[in-house]
Amino acid sequence: MSGAVRVGVLMGGVSNERDISLKSGGAVLAALQCCGVNTVALDLRDDWLAQIEAAAIDAAFIALHGLWGEDGCVQGALEIMRIPYTGSGVTASGLCMDKRLCKAVLTRAGIKTSIDVAIHEDGPLRYPVYIKPVAEGSSVGLHLVHNEAEWRALHIDDSSAWMAEMPVRGVEIAVSVLDGEALPPVEVVPKSGVYDYNAKYTAGATEYYCPARLPAETLGLCMQRAEQAVLATGCAGAPRVDMIVGDGGEPMVLEINTIPGMTETSLLPKAAAAAGMDFDSLCLRMLETAALKSARLEGENEDEEMSVGKVSA
Repeated sequence: MSGAVRVGVLMGGVSNERDISLKSGGAVLAALQCCGVNTVALDLRDDWLAQIEAAAIDAAFIALHGLWGEDGCVQGALEIMRIPYTGSGVTASGLCMDKRLCKAVLTRAGIKTSIDVAIHEDGPLRYPVYIKPVAEGSSVGLHLVHNEAEWRALHIDDSSAWMAEMPVRGVEIAVSVLDGEALPPVEVVPKSGVYDYNAKYTAGATEYYCPARLPAETLGLCMQRAEQAVLATGCAGAPRVDMIVGDGGEPMVLEINTIPGMTETSLLPKAAAAAGMDFDSLCLRMLETAALKSARLEGENEDEEMSVGKVSA
């Protein structure tokens, strides 16, 4: 892709993760501009389609999180507009945003996942449990609940939008998969004991080790399992697979994040750095994977370029 091609970094949005998205997008924008890529920031607010059309971009780097940005909505819009974009396609994005459905697909593929606990009218069937929204990211709404009183304190009206999972003792890791290949696993050790929103985005609240402090054989298994999970769900770009590794060394997948954060505390950049890739190079590599994910339209010219391809300044 030549320097004349215009790339829009899509950020902001309307979800609970807007502030994090702006930080991710700002970092990506600076990196691409530093590399000589013709890049413009798109802080999506009201009429997203109008904003994207007015920007006259040739490709989109998606740095949106949560509602409309990570659930397949903006991906579908870009498909219709025939604008190549980074990350997973419509189906994979929607699938992974729905944690319950994603776990069902992974289980069917033979990949071990965390154990669900039923939520009845009076709350979860057992305690303690992790409570989290079915369709949110960045650990928004994640709570470790020990008893019925703590459950009631959450004031959850619609329990169908929430899920409960049994806590698992072990090492919590994140394995980013860049263009189909797993990067070194990052071990996360939150000082609070729970890797929630504050632990993720508060400097100094969590300790990180990359590669994770696990035997080489276990690290290899985790990387293989992450690649299998990405393949099973049809993800693309640079998704992150979050796991717990128990005492027996068997990784258990918690969820898949199709658009990982790109902030100073984010895990994908840490994994890339451990693999010898600086932040600017990571952003360029991600941009090079930008493509249309839908099948070619009937009668479409077979020679039409469907991906961004190699980036040059």
